[in-house]
Amino acid sequence: MANDPDKQALQNAAALCGIEPDFWDIFGRHHITSESTQRAILRAVGIPAENTDQIRGILDERERAEWSRVVPPCRVVSVNEQPVTLELRVPSAMSAYDYRIDVGVEGQGASSLTAPLATLATLPGAVAGGVEYLRKQITLNELPLGYHEILIAIGGAAPVSMTLIVAPDRAFLPEDLTGGRKQAGLAISLYGLRSARNWGCGDTRDLRQALDWAAAIGVSFLALNPLHAIHNRKPFNTSPYLPNSVFYHNAIYLDIEAMEDFRASKRCQCLWSGPSIQSELAALRASEFVEYERVNAIKTRFLKLSFLQFLPQYRRRTTRGLEFQNYLDREGDLLDRFATYCALDEYLHRRDPDLWVWPNWPAAFQEPDSKETRAFQRKRARSILFYKYAQWQFDLQLAAAQQHARAIGLPIGLYHDLALATDRCGSDLWAHRSFYVAGCRVGSPPDDFSPQGQDWAFPPPNSHEHYAHSYRLFIESIRKTCRHGGALRIDHVMRFFRLYWIPDGSDATAGAYVRDRADDLVRILALESVRQRVVIIGEDLGTVEPYIRETLARFGILSYRLLYFERNDNSYKSPAEYPVQALVSSTTHDLPTIAGFWANTDIEARRAAGIIDEGGCRDQLAARLIEKQKMLDALRREGLLPPSSSRRAGDIPELNGDLHNAVIGFLASTPSMLLVVNQEDLTKELAQQNLPGTTWQYPNWSRKMKFTLEQLRSDPEAIAFVQMFRHWLQRSGRMRNSV
Repeated sequence: MANDPDKQALQNAAALCGIEPDFWDIFGRHHITSESTQRAILRAVGIPAENTDQIRGILDERERAEWSRVVPPCRVVSVNEQPVTLELRVPSAMSAYDYRIDVGVEGQGASSLTAPLATLATLPGAVAGGVEYLRKQITLNELPLGYHEILIAIGGAAPVSMTLIVAPDRAFLPEDLTGGRKQAGLAISLYGLRSARNWGCGDTRDLRQALDWAAAIGVSFLALNPLHAIHNRKPFNTSPYLPNSVFYHNAIYLDIEAMEDFRASKRCQCLWSGPSIQSELAALRASEFVEYERVNAIKTRFLKLSFLQFLPQYRRRTTRGLEFQNYLDREGDLLDRFATYCALDEYLHRRDPDLWVWPNWPAAFQEPDSKETRAFQRKRARSILFYKYAQWQFDLQLAAAQQHARAIGLPIGLYHDLALATDRCGSDLWAHRSFYVAGCRVGSPPDDFSPQGQDWAFPPPNSHEHYAHSYRLFIESIRKTCRHGGALRIDHVMRFFRLYWIPDGSDATAGAYVRDRADDLVRILALESVRQRVVIIGEDLGTVEPYIRETLARFGILSYRLLYFERNDNSYKSPAEYPVQALVSSTTHDLPTIAGFWANTDIEARRAAGIIDEGGCRDQLAARLIEKQKMLDALRREGLLPPSSSRRAGDIPELNGDLHNAVIGFLASTPSMLLVVNQEDLTKELAQQNLPGTTWQYPNWSRKMKFTLEQLRSDPEAIAFVQMFRHWLQRSGRMRNSV
């Protein structure tokens, strides 16, 4: 049509914004990004794409803005690319001026230099917006790893700032792993831990007991679900992978009884010892699933009483009061905005019980910087301080758990998980909206498990905004998640390279991949890994371009390999074919457990939830029988099954002891640096934690473990599972040295 944008202009704009022109799906099919999808994504990132003049005008404006800034807002370089050369962009009319540079080296102070621009080397420039620009080069002295602040001023103009990030070429890996040793761990869902004394949900005391159990087995780490803050509202707000905030934690995991202020509060002790509270706690412990709202309500009640006990100490600036103030100072505006959101959410929901999400709040409160929100902060300062107190208490308890893990000999200790998503109705979107793109959602293209693709219903990151702010929020998300741990799993690590964007109004089959600034993001990840001595595991499942895995491997980031997905054309790979620089596991929260896979529990759950009909169920059962036969053949090929066991998968209706032993042995025998076995797979549980595509139809993120923590050490069946696992740890060289 005559009014359509010129194709070349559209392609130029799409390339500038990282929209990939095509991609190959997991089935080997080639997809071309349609012009309508390109235009929709461009509109979402602020480039109207209705006609050629619009596109060219905006591209010209961006070029003018880029050249008119003396230095970019941020630059990430390798520590081995020194000395660093900075490039200044200077109007030629100012070439006779002096320049001033201030270099603030992180932790070491600043140095300054003033000199004529004419003394600097000149490179070819350009004309942008009718102005001729020159490029000038400054060479800096060698800089250490870290975040350094540069200020540049030309003549009498105001200085322009830039963050220079000097990063390593590889993430941290302990000498044991680089030296050829292998390690193992267990994965648990903290919310699902059962014990004789918790409040209906696993807490940090349960975590310490689980660490003791893991240490006795001989593993090196305990892998956790994301501990991010969530709304604790069923059925829509209990996923740890769709958090309220990635920067702060879910206070539902607090061990209230261990808190100093709880023990010192007479009101807490009197209320807690009463029959009604003890009856409620017993009911919550006995419930089949985690009752998030009830657990959160009772813990919040005691947390508030504990906070009132502590408040005089804070006001008098006692030792603990000063410790809390130091925590507040360190956290700064991130915590301030999170706590303000929490206090507003509580206040507005109490006034109107039908008000659940901030997009439905009164308009004035939807903006974190509005005068009404500022007034609320002044008027409700104590309520906001309470939510900061809760985060402080959890930070102390999580730090103590990691210290305990190291003290009992676990070299890695806690293995944390950073979620990909953030709830579009959560505090991160409320507080930091400009860092997300409206008008699109993130998802994935069609694959084996989702033939129509997946729509994850959360907004993509605004790459340009993150870059313009020197990646501060990205850095904080990494730093805060792994602060008290020895390993960090990055959910959907391909996000650093590209994400699959679905324009609003389209389904998951009409999306496109959009690139991010991968070099910068991976280097920053490596920097935080080295500074905190944390092993990084990148969850690289699904549609993964080869260059992504090659880049991650080069940076020392472990790949994430699952038994179900590691196949050749028509068979499962042998253990020897698994990569060394990887973590190998049985399954994930979104996939069937080993026992569930063998008993087809996941397929029956999808049928019961209405995701598939009877015909689809029959098709999936037939396909599953083929997959089970391939797995059986692979286990037999490796000599892991006794000769007397059946050779036909159809003759084995459930995961028997021989199969269970063989699967664990298969995984342990791989050369991969790390092995993690999910607690559900160790104890042969049928149900998976999450059934993708469901909310109320399935008890997602609520299942409690089969055994209590006490039973893990006393029940004969649990002891037999542990003995089997220990056998494979010893045989494969994964047993921790100190055991």
